[in-house]
This record gives sequence, C-alpha cells and structure tokens, in this order.
Amino acid sequence: MIARGAVLLWLVSACAARAGDVAQLEALTVEPRAFGYQVGDVLQRHVVVKLPAGLVLDDDSLPHPGARGRALELRELHRESGAGREELWLHYQVFLAPQAVRTLEMPPFVLRFEGQPRAQEVRVDAWPVTVAPLLPLEVSPRHGLGELQPDAPLPHIDTHSLHARLMAYAVAAVSLLATLGFVHVAGFWWGRRRRPFARAWRALQALPPGDDPAAWRAACERLHAAFNEAGGEVLFEHGIARFVARRPAFQALQQDLRRFLHVSRRGFFGGAVPEPGELAWLVAFGRRCRDVERFS
Repeated sequence: MIARGAVLLWLVSACAARAGDVAQLEALTVEPRAFGYQVGDVLQRHVVVKLPAGLVLDDDSLPHPGARGRALELRELHRESGAGREELWLHYQVFLAPQAVRTLEMPPFVLRFEGQPRAQEVRVDAWPVTVAPLLPLEVSPRHGLGELQPDAPLPHIDTHSLHARLMAYAVAAVSLLATLGFVHVAGFWWGRRRRPFARAWRALQALPPGDDPAAWRAACERLHAAFNEAGGEVLFEHGIARFVARRPAFQALQQDLRRFLHVSRRGFFGGAVPEPGELAWLVAFGRRCRDVERFS
C-alpha cells in the first residue's frame, strides 16, 4: 500500500511539474529610457517572447498602429518569428506638447497564443516616460532670452543688374512703341499728305484770291497734275469713265470733273480769259477732290 501510494504521489508531482512547464511563457522587454522626451520624438520598445513548440501568436492580439488623438501614438509595428520566439519592435511618437513635465505611459497589452497543448496569454506591462515642454513657462528677461526679440536687419540685395535690365526693357519697349506709332500714325498721316489731291490742295490754298489769270492757270495745272497722277494717265474728257472706274470714289464728282476739263480746254486752247469767280470755284473743286481722296 505504501509503495502504491508513493507511485501515485510521484505521478501527481510529475503532472504538476508538466503543467507548470506548459504554463511558462516568458516575455522579455527592452524598454527605452524613461525621461528626456519632447513633442515629435520617436521611441522604441522591443519585446521578445519565448514560447514552446506548438504555440502560434494570434495576430488579432497584436497592438494596432494608427490610432489618432493620443498623446503617445503607436506609429509602426515590426515583427519577426522563428526558433521558438516572437520579437516585436513597437515605435511610439510623442504628440503632446505639455506646459510642464508630464508622465505618459506606453500602454500595456496582452499577447494571445493558440495551439497545443492549450492556448496561453502573456501580458506586457505599461512603461512610463516623461515628456518635457519645448520651452519653460518663464524665460529670463535677460537680453536675447525674452519673449520678443529685436527685428533682424533686412538682407542687402544688389539690384543694380535688375535696374539695368529693367532700363533695357524700357528702352526696347519705347523703341517698339515709337516704331508702331510711326508706322500706324505718322506714316499714315504722312502718306495722306503725300497724296496727289492733298498736295494740289496745299498749292491751291497758297494762290492769291481774286481772278488773276496767272493764279487761274496755276490752279488748272495743279489739278491736271493731280488727276493725271491719280488716274495713271493724262486725263481728257473721253477718259472720264475710265478714271471713275479706277477711282470709284470720284463717281459723285463726274459733273464737276467735266466742267473742270471744259474750263481748262477753253482757257488753254481757246484763248478765253477766266470768268469772274472761276478761280474760287477751282479752289473749292480741289478741296472736294481732296476730301474724296482722303476717305477713299
């Protein structure tokens, strides 16, 4: 009976020892320093779990990066498995800018393992870290340490090359505008002044008033020269239709043109003297021809 009891006691002790072996999961952590952090700093936590054969880490039990709004936020999680161990690297970033030194905690978490002989869990405890403000609340009023600093002097920028370039652009622009003005304004005005009847009208204006035969003759000559130049040939009465076909704007002056050629023929070839007021009519006729030429 004693021997049989001893055997039973040995079996119970072995089973208890075996159960103790199965229950042992070791989690080792390599913690970062617990002080000296400020907003924006990144710190790393390294967790190593030794596990017996037959157990596999449940991925759903891993901490999940990306939770927003926390003072200490898990940004990245790296994992390596193999040879009876699981290794985790957890990267936290500080998102708190306190006004005084403050203690934060890396949150605890529980890792769950599935498999044989049974599922098990291991807890990784919290780890405290202290976060300091970027600046102390009160700064010494000593020069250079107060809240307000004197304005820095403006940097000197050499603008001589810029001024020279702007002046060159301005000269080029003025030259272009002057050229355009001459082509579109002065050139047009000068061209109009050089037209046949424009020149004839200036000559007619210079004639003395009255019925001077010499002035009358000069007026006829100036008008003949203008009609010959405008029509491209010497103009006679039988060529009036041809002249009007080339210069349709003179259609309304055909009767006056016939009268002019009649007066000119009578004076140059008939020996007649100018009639009273005939010189004034020639000057007015030259002005009407100038007006028609201007708008044609």
